[in-house]
Amino acid sequence: MIYYYILIVIMTFMGALASLFLKKAASNVEIKQIIFNKYLYLGGIIYILSALINVYVLRFLDYSVVLPLTSLTYIWTMVFSRAFLGEKISVKKVAGVGLIIMGAVLVVL
Repeated sequence: MIYYYILIVIMTFMGALASLFLKKAASNVEIKQIIFNKYLYLGGIIYILSALINVYVLRFLDYSVVLPLTSLTYIWTMVFSRAFLGEKISVKKVAGVGLIIMGAVLVVL
């Protein structure tokens, strides 16, 4: 059973990583540059793999459990945005994500 929860953590990590790559692809101003940007395809492939993990996990866990736990993506997103994009993480952002995670935990319990 713990195996599926580990897969959810991996899935959310991959989803946030895919978003990071799509953000990098979007930094180009011309559509032609975006279309030929390696980050666009890398992000897309990672999203697809993440979705496949999601489908697999949904075979064994309730949807009402899996979906709230996908909010872990917000944690990964904050870490990636700070580490790789140099974005500032305010106290409000941390508090907001904390409240989302607490809500997800309450739903799962």
